[in-house]
Amino acid sequence: MAQDCRHDDGPRQGLSGSGLAEALLEAERLCTVSRERLTPPRRRVLELLLEAEAPLKAYDMIAAYASGGPPAKPPTVYRALDFLEKQGFAHRIESLNAYVPCRIRGAEHRAAFLICDCCGSAQEVEPDFAPVLAAAGLAGYSIRGLTLEARGLCPACRDA
Repeated sequence: MAQDCRHDDGPRQGLSGSGLAEALLEAERLCTVSRERLTPPRRRVLELLLEAEAPLKAYDMIAAYASGGPPAKPPTVYRALDFLEKQGFAHRIESLNAYVPCRIRGAEHRAAFLICDCCGSAQEVEPDFAPVLAAAGLAGYSIRGLTLEARGLCPACRDA
């Protein structure tokens, strides 16, 4: 939470209970379909992302990884994050150097985030990138990735 954020009553975005279990089962199912493995370290990092209320930095995940077991080494978490990004289960928010779980499924999915400068939450949205992609095509570019980050105040912070 930012220093100037004077409230703590924003909406919880992290998953828990049956919602968390369902999301992890769906990730396992998608890995099976694509002939990949959701190994215990990958699953644990995904679980941390799904439970989080705001974007997580890798070193925060390293610290939280243990939960009663042995702590993770940085390469373990970074390899898991790389896998989760490639599978479309997670996104890296460049400006925050932090990660969030992907909330939108789809083959042609392009990420866009609304980032709150007060409480630090990030909401994934799916805007129409068609004009940008068309302009890139006309200019001869082949786009491999496209992410938009918009900063401002979430409704809870704006109304506080």
